[in-house]
Amino acid sequence: MTTPDQPQAASLAARWQQTVAPLLPTAAGEAAWRYVLGAYAGPDRHYHALAHLATMFAVLDAHPEKASDAAVLELAVWFHDAVYDSLRHDNEARSAEAALQYLQGSRLSAEQLARLDYLIRRTQHHARTEPNDGLDTALLLDADLWILGAEPAQYAAYARQVRQEYNLVPKLLYRPGRAKVLRHLLEAPQLYRTRYAQQQRDAAARRNLAAELQAWENGRGLDDLSG
Repeated sequence: MTTPDQPQAASLAARWQQTVAPLLPTAAGEAAWRYVLGAYAGPDRHYHALAHLATMFAVLDAHPEKASDAAVLELAVWFHDAVYDSLRHDNEARSAEAALQYLQGSRLSAEQLARLDYLIRRTQHHARTEPNDGLDTALLLDADLWILGAEPAQYAAYARQVRQEYNLVPKLLYRPGRAKVLRHLLEAPQLYRTRYAQQQRDAAARRNLAAELQAWENGRGLDDLSG
């Protein structure tokens, strides 16, 4: 399991409080935090853990473009991987349902809740473009894929963490499934959606994805990746 250090954990807790305090009564906010914390700090989380959230928030903070609805975007980050079961294909839908459940009675409008539901569900298909996409969608998806453009050793660590999350899937099945995902991302006309992310990460991300795909295709898998 990958977990943040203590200062990082404290920073995440403070950020949650800053986002949720104006929206939910104290007891409801604390219950939602316990749920989120328990989800991302679970023993089956290796990459999709609290450190992933910390990275996404750091990307959003540094991004020159800012969300049109910061509260909704922040909540989408918090809940987008709240449900993560490597053997299921409806994690995003279940995560969106969890968000709406824990935000019942919040000060968010019906329109904001619908947008939150949409943003969380959108993380299922990063390479797809939808007519309802906007800047907030672009910011969320770019932050979620930020790791793809990391230095090769950091990318290799990410790839191994994802494999750990799929440890119940035998290599015989994981290899073609992972290769399909990698090809799908590489074939996307735009891997990142904002100019900032494209300039900062696109070229490196495509190199990393191609290197991992080649590693799986040559039969050695993650042993061939740097780091």
